[in-house]
Amino acid sequence: MEQHTHADLFTRILGPPPCAGAPAVVLVHGLGLSGRYFRPLARRLAASGATVLVPDLPGNARSRTTVRRMPDVVQTADALADWHRRLVPRPSMLVANSVGCQVAAALVARHANLIHRLVLLGPALTPGASAWRQSGQLLADALREPPSLLKVAAADYLSTGPLRFAASFRHAVQDADEAFEGHLARVGVPTLVVRGANDTIASEAWTRRVARLVTDGRTTEVPDAAHAAHYSAPDAVARLIQTFAEETS
Repeated sequence: MEQHTHADLFTRILGPPPCAGAPAVVLVHGLGLSGRYFRPLARRLAASGATVLVPDLPGNARSRTTVRRMPDVVQTADALADWHRRLVPRPSMLVANSVGCQVAAALVARHANLIHRLVLLGPALTPGASAWRQSGQLLADALREPPSLLKVAAADYLSTGPLRFAASFRHAVQDADEAFEGHLARVGVPTLVVRGANDTIASEAWTRRVARLVTDGRTTEVPDAAHAAHYSAPDAVARLIQTFAEETS
């Protein structure tokens, strides 16, 4: 695995280099985190021959110093699009988790030529839900995740910092209430919406609505997994992604 800073974002690259012509997959992390919790999934996708790129979003973890203030969801999507243009020479598959799904939806809505397939893992936040309710759902989900994931998340939250985490949370709640569904409605690429069957954050009803909002969406569940299904069940999620890529190629 290579680790470098590209276009101001700390980036992990697994598999062939981006210029080698292999299928490219970009993994987008959730609120206040880094790309580290994508490692189990990234390794499996890279083993199938894909180029897998895992950036830390601006203001988060090892990309913390790239911005003075935490960008909102649209600003983050635009920064990620600029990173993509400078590093990835062709359209990629975008795989996002949690609040990263809001960033992914905004990116595809605003920069459709960069992405040819979209995978949303536990899309959050749910429009209309209060910040207190969302926080309670996050705490409830933590009890269902592997302890090793909680260690990674805790270290990332400390690295990002509480003030930046709080600012990102405010931006995410505002985006969910004002823009998320509109961005989803402008997604025209084939989209797979994946939910862990034990997810307390992204409900079954909401994930089905997400799949209806996009132009070409479908849903599936991962048994015995919670919000971070890509971490607790990476083999199952990798198979879903690979099958989806083959079906829509």
